[in-house]
Amino acid sequence: MQFSRFLRVSGTFSKVFKFWRGLCAVGLSLAVLSCAPAISTPPTVPPPPPPRPTTKPVPTPPKPSPRALASLRLTEQGRQLLERGQPDDAIRVLEQAINLNTTNGENYYYLAEAWLMKGNLGQAAEFNRLAEIYLEQDPQWSPRVRRQRERIKR
Repeated sequence: MQFSRFLRVSGTFSKVFKFWRGLCAVGLSLAVLSCAPAISTPPTVPPPPPPRPTTKPVPTPPKPSPRALASLRLTEQGRQLLERGQPDDAIRVLEQAINLNTTNGENYYYLAEAWLMKGNLGQAAEFNRLAEIYLEQDPQWSPRVRRQRERIKR
């Protein structure tokens, strides 16, 4: 008790109190000022990354089977035989091509041409009908098949 009376009497206590009060006020001010920008401005969020392109890789078409390749070679041989005016040989070769690949509409088209050359319109019409089934979605072949059908109908 005597010590605190001494400090009050001498004025030292009030000086020490004022010093600590000032120091606390400065510290508090610095603390508030250092936090003030973080409180007043929202935190910056980095922008999201740009969207990745959604292009899918182009799938590679399946390789034709050896039977399909052999059928294509026979189709070409049959076409050449028709160009040379040999419908009987072309029919034989194109029938072999159909045995290897029944879904190749070109074989049916050329068979219709061969039967048309021989004058057998019934056979030509039947093979033209099959060619139309297999080639109807092909923009290059469907007009040719229609023109062939018109020649058969005459």
